[in-house]
Amino acid sequence: MSVTTRPELSTLGAMAATATPARRGISLREPMLIALDTLRTHKLRSFLTLLGVILSVSTLIVVVSMVEGTNRYVADKVANFGSNVFLVEQFPLVTSQEAFVKLQRTNKKVTYDDYDYLRDNMTLAAAVGLEIHHNGTVKYKTQTVEDIQVRGVTANMGDIDVEEPEIGRYIIDADNTHRSNVTMIGTDVAKRFFEGVDALGKSIYIDGEAYEVVGVAKEQGSTFGQSQDSFVYVPVETFRKAYGSNDSVHINVKAVSADLMPAAEDEARMLMRARRHLNGKQDDTFGIIEPSALMELWTSITGNLASLSIGIVSIFLVIGGIVVMNVMLSSVTERTREIGVRKAVGATRRDVLLQFLIESSVMSAIGGALGIILAIAISFVVTHLTPFPMQLPIGWVFGAVSVATLIGVFFGVYPAYKASKLDPIEALRFEV
Repeated sequence: MSVTTRPELSTLGAMAATATPARRGISLREPMLIALDTLRTHKLRSFLTLLGVILSVSTLIVVVSMVEGTNRYVADKVANFGSNVFLVEQFPLVTSQEAFVKLQRTNKKVTYDDYDYLRDNMTLAAAVGLEIHHNGTVKYKTQTVEDIQVRGVTANMGDIDVEEPEIGRYIIDADNTHRSNVTMIGTDVAKRFFEGVDALGKSIYIDGEAYEVVGVAKEQGSTFGQSQDSFVYVPVETFRKAYGSNDSVHINVKAVSADLMPAAEDEARMLMRARRHLNGKQDDTFGIIEPSALMELWTSITGNLASLSIGIVSIFLVIGGIVVMNVMLSSVTERTREIGVRKAVGATRRDVLLQFLIESSVMSAIGGALGIILAIAISFVVTHLTPFPMQLPIGWVFGAVSVATLIGVFFGVYPAYKASKLDPIEALRFEV
């Protein structure tokens, strides 16, 4: 009986030639080529086989990219108070409505006098600045823009804050001394009123009061789709003259160095507690907010989301691995005669076992690679068509492909073992 004329034995030439009774062993190249040939020959079946792995890996990478992107985005845009800067506020970071309601009863407003006290008594601060916020209406000629953030600032906020002028200047001490009606405007205001025109020296109206534009800030962009350039800066003394002193202020403390940040925070806390006559058993009636604490809170939220997503994706990876195992079992049945011929010309159980393990791992690795490509495409689309930040983590890319390969190895063990146990005589008699 001639078996070499059978179509299903077309892939045996090279492998049979290398498998002699004095076995030289199986190379990795040959089963990899057979795996690729199988994928190419049965394109639809291969695609459906790897679909679970592809979707699992792409989902995993997209989720991790979203988490990584938002973490970096928050670090750059939200938790960036300036170099070595922390805030003294009325409230600390609050994570529940009940806690916020309780703090509203106990925490007093942070006042201008609190700012004076910290400024005059802190020894570990390079600068202590103050900022007050109020939403107002800005008008220029016949154009009006509402809900613009009016920020009253001390002059040294120019050295503390991340905002800086692109043209013109920041608020200076003389502006506060004379309660001057001057302003540095954000790029949203500048584009709305002075597109293509020099804004310096122009007069705009902020809540009915005329202010001379002395600077235009550098563009900051948006945070989660919310513009960060819709503001006007005015001297804090001018702000107090226009709006009074009833609002709680924001004190920005710039530590002497990064190493002294914790000590500077402790000093600010001690001074505020002494000023408010709090004993050792009483909680703080104010908040000290630092970038690392804000990032820790944010990463704990996104970390829980990522863990949940990874758990769900892992289930789908297992399902994808089961599909791979079923297809490999079918492949063993279809290639029973091929296995018989291989064993007849000298292949050992180890050779057959290794062949099918490599085939299943190569298939899964290709599925993982296709999943990575899909995830990159999704990340590219999201980044360019939405304000949502995405950051592709290279380490996770290699990790996902490795996991997909291991899934193929794990779920390929049983089919490979079944193939290696076939009796060559019985295999040669097998008819599909």
